Amino acid sequence: MKKIWGLLFVALLGLSLTGEISSQAKEKASDKNDEVTIYLVRHGKTFFNTTGQVQGFADSPLTDKGTAQAKQVGEGLKKTKFDLAYSSDLGRQRNTAKLILAENTNKKPALSEHNGFKEWNYGGFEGKTNAEMWTPIFEANDLKFDEDWTDYDKLVNKLGDEGVADAIADADSLKVAETYEEITKRGQAAMDKVVADAKKKKAKNVLIVSSGSMIPTILEMLVPGEYKGEAIDNCSVTTLKYKDNNYSVAKINDTQYVE
Repeated sequence: MKKIWGLLFVALLGLSLTGEISSQAKEKASDKNDEVTIYLVRHGKTFFNTTGQVQGFADSPLTDKGTAQAKQVGEGLKKTKFDLAYSSDLGRQRNTAKLILAENTNKKPALSEHNGFKEWNYGGFEGKTNAEMWTPIFEANDLKFDEDWTDYDKLVNKLGDEGVADAIADADSLKVAETYEEITKRGQAAMDKVVADAKKKKAKNVLIVSSGSMIPTILEMLVPGEYKGEAIDNCSVTTLKYKDNNYSVAKINDTQYVE
């Protein structure tokens, strides 16, 4: 009788363990198959964008056009259910994110702020004209700077995102402009938090509002070589897919909502 009860106990234990292992396997498979779509949006047009001034950690308000652009993006994405939303504490990013979410027809997530999404810190060049900062860098690479950024893709293809950032840091007389290492350190921390939050909340769609130099840096960090110096226009949407610990690019600088 004892032998029978022993066999029965072993059998039941085996079934329990099998069920537990099966449940864990299903959970892991579910985690692996979950795809997250990340919408990287540049903020709307600002006063400094209009006047051609350098705008990194320095901030300036959205213009009427910038506000309209943010609302247009919100209208275009109004049926997308955002599970998470991020910006930095820069007003131009925060306000763009709020305007986008205000148009959404779904339950809206709280807006989280992370300084990893701030624009590059341009140090002593902040507030100065674009020409003052960029012309020497372009000319040192046999290129010409203009307000249409005609040769910017050539500059990026020659120096890379890292080389451009470090050239600015080297040229800053105050020596407070960020190096590429400093920029990517905070950028990676921000994206690590996004992924951790997405896994925790089983998020499907994430909104991130950032800036024109930081978005290419995020691309270069996550999908090296995919960014080729394309313009990142105000309120353009760059879309990433995250699945099985890997990122892929769906679109860069999509301006369909503001055209």
